Amino acid sequence: MFRFIGLLGLLAWLLPAAAPADSTSDLEPFEALEFIELEPIGAHSVWVTDVIFRQSLLFDADTGEALATIGNAMGSFPKPPIFSSSRNEFYVPEAQREWGHRGERTDFVTVYDAKTLQTETQIVIPTQSGESAGNVGYANLLDGEDTLAIYNQFPAQSVSLIDVGERAFIGSVSTGGCAGIYPTGELSFATLCGDGTLREVEVDAEGQLIRDESTSAFFNVVEDPVMMNGSRVGDRWVFISFSGVIHDVDFGTSPPTVRSWSGVDTLEKSEGWRPGGRQGSGAHQQLERLYILFHAGESGSHKDPGPEVWVFDLKAGSRIDRFSLPNMDASAIAGLLGLEGGFAGWLLENIVPATGGDTLAITQDDEPLLLVRNSSLPIAAVLDAQTGEHLRNLTEIGISGYQLTVPR
Repeated sequence: MFRFIGLLGLLAWLLPAAAPADSTSDLEPFEALEFIELEPIGAHSVWVTDVIFRQSLLFDADTGEALATIGNAMGSFPKPPIFSSSRNEFYVPEAQREWGHRGERTDFVTVYDAKTLQTETQIVIPTQSGESAGNVGYANLLDGEDTLAIYNQFPAQSVSLIDVGERAFIGSVSTGGCAGIYPTGELSFATLCGDGTLREVEVDAEGQLIRDESTSAFFNVVEDPVMMNGSRVGDRWVFISFSGVIHDVDFGTSPPTVRSWSGVDTLEKSEGWRPGGRQGSGAHQQLERLYILFHAGESGSHKDPGPEVWVFDLKAGSRIDRFSLPNMDASAIAGLLGLEGGFAGWLLENIVPATGGDTLAITQDDEPLLLVRNSSLPIAAVLDAQTGEHLRNLTEIGISGYQLTVPR
């Protein structure tokens, strides 16, 4: 933070002429506010969360334009809106305390119309939902788009099931020792367990457990844990270990099977290369490509941002590309000082150290975009997912946040 402030001061002194001219005299009063409707949610729409202002902002990644904002209740960290294409709705799990940060807590799901973002209703649920700053894997819509699943931490680990059509809480499934929700079917999901396995459960329409099976143990929770962020490819979920082992879990078999292989060779290990970030991996399902943020660091640096994205072919089980991220630190400072482009932009690119990204997401269309952010910066970078070319930035995304979510 102090380095950031010092650089701002230095650049303001060196480049006073580049500051924009005062144009306040040209401002005119705005007319009455009006409601508008959003265009249909597109393949390149993306939600960006901000934990400071407790909100999620919807952007068009093709233009960089901010389209809408959904605020979250003060009782919890923001969970990004979950999109239902069949109902054209967004679902936002929230919590609110009676007296701001004190008093009785109420947990609920707010339902928004995806065209107007007007609130349709709130569904009150038992006060037990879990949360963290990142909230990775803490809520998901199951494949039938009829059931919303929410991970609980209180008084014990479980998953709440909500019928979004009936606007009602169905029941909960005990998941002691396991965390996260990874959909595998219309009424089934997997959850990551502390014994090194993935457990898959299936329920009936009333929320009663009808199937419960687990993989064999495929990772060591002490020596090489896996990150909560899973990437889905069809019937499979892919998880990354702290050291860079890629675990590809197939839920199309019973019980689920696992194929594991290292994404880091001997030389790269000796150089300290390892995955990291808050939401540091994602996959393109049709291409079966896995994207992971990598950095050179020591053991325990699994949340650190990375300067590179490594791309893996999941079919072949090998890396096919690696590319460096743009200098988002320089771009953020340039935006704050109004110094984009030209000599000032070039100077910033060359004197401001780049810290890399800690969160990524991939659009799922035929011309996929790779979106990357650093949780401490107010911008996100948009890249061509197949070439790594830096296309543009999303600006004014908030102060700090750990998630990027592609609705469809």
